[in-house]
Amino acid sequence: MKTIGLIGAGHIGSQVARLAVKNGYDVVLSNSRGPDTLKDLVAELGPRARAATPVEAAKAGDLVVVTIPLKAYESVPVEPLAGKVVIDTNNYYPQRDGHIRELDDESTTTAELLQAHLPKSKVVKAFNHIYAAELTTHGQPAGTPNRRALVIAGDDAGSKATVTKLLDQFGFDTVDVGKLSEGWRIQRDTPGYGPRRNAEELKKDLAAAKRYRDTR
Repeated sequence: MKTIGLIGAGHIGSQVARLAVKNGYDVVLSNSRGPDTLKDLVAELGPRARAATPVEAAKAGDLVVVTIPLKAYESVPVEPLAGKVVIDTNNYYPQRDGHIRELDDESTTTAELLQAHLPKSKVVKAFNHIYAAELTTHGQPAGTPNRRALVIAGDDAGSKATVTKLLDQFGFDTVDVGKLSEGWRIQRDTPGYGPRRNAEELKKDLAAAKRYRDTR
């Protein structure tokens, strides 16, 4: 894996791009406003980075990160992502995204929505419960005591192994919560959403998570 495509280049996307370049990957950045709006970020990142359209980023990436407001998930190009590992960083904020019935009634999760939109891709949930600024400040070498951990969820074991390796390169341990359907355990307002946690602490947070309907 040499190239990471990014669909979305906001707070999380730009930080993932910084980590990718630091660790020797090429990055292809895109957003909804066009490549010209990414000139400053590309200049900062240097020769390993270039700006493109979302379709071009999807085609170019060996692995692709979707990091856009959830309400726009249906704009993600489908065919260029067929067969690829797609990292989903999205969270559901009704005040931003509008109400989505399947999420309000908790019959699905944000990553399952994206997986349904991308039936031939292998979606892995990651990066959704860490503040963007901490992505480039909290990473530590493997084996560091009390190393920060991040959660992943996914339905394909091989894809989760790929993302686990990437997180390790970026400086984080991984806690696998299981299938995409278990991703609700690290959504907004759950114990593990936001604070710094090592792997053992994060496992306890995941076990203590409650559905929204059980907290009302």
